[in-house]
Amino acid sequence: MRNIARLRDFIQSFTRLIEQAGDDEERIFADGEKVLSELVSHDDWLPDDFARPSPERYQQYLLYCDPMERFSVVSFVWGPGQTTQVHDHTVWGMVGVMRGAEACEEFDLEPAAGRLRSRGKHQLSPGSIDLVSPRIGDIHKVSNALADRASISIHIYGANIGAVKRHIYEPDTGSKKTFVSGYSSNVTPNIWDRSAELATVN
Repeated sequence: MRNIARLRDFIQSFTRLIEQAGDDEERIFADGEKVLSELVSHDDWLPDDFARPSPERYQQYLLYCDPMERFSVVSFVWGPGQTTQVHDHTVWGMVGVMRGAEACEEFDLEPAAGRLRSRGKHQLSPGSIDLVSPRIGDIHKVSNALADRASISIHIYGANIGAVKRHIYEPDTGSKKTFVSGYSSNVTPNIWDRSAELATVN
């Protein structure tokens, strides 16, 4: 059985943070990074249905959305070699790698030239945290860095990310197209059922 209590504790902690921090992005990043780091340091809580890769494309499973849509928690599951297009988020986000490895290339959009300029590439291993937002840099391309197995990362965004209008960029010209990502499943984990936990106490 998966230790779903870890996800429940994370969501409760993050909800308290959002209530206290409001729109203070720097505080959300500073305090939220610690909470996300603790969550992804354990690989015993994500239900199997939200850790399944697909041979067609990477999967984006909704784990939780705040009732006021102030934040959402998503598991990204990457099959071997799968990658995103160059895209933005339009809201703040944190990415914590839990399993495998991810490669990320960041971009700036040069207003004068109307083209994308690479800011560099880096690789994320388990426990690594990446940050994105319009304020600090919001355009990137992410790939599974492993050619032989799946990778999984846990993402937190400052909105219901599956319903946000975002942009895909054409790498050579910088031209962009609006998209809404949606989610790869119509269900979310039941984090509130404590019956199995309580049964072991008696």
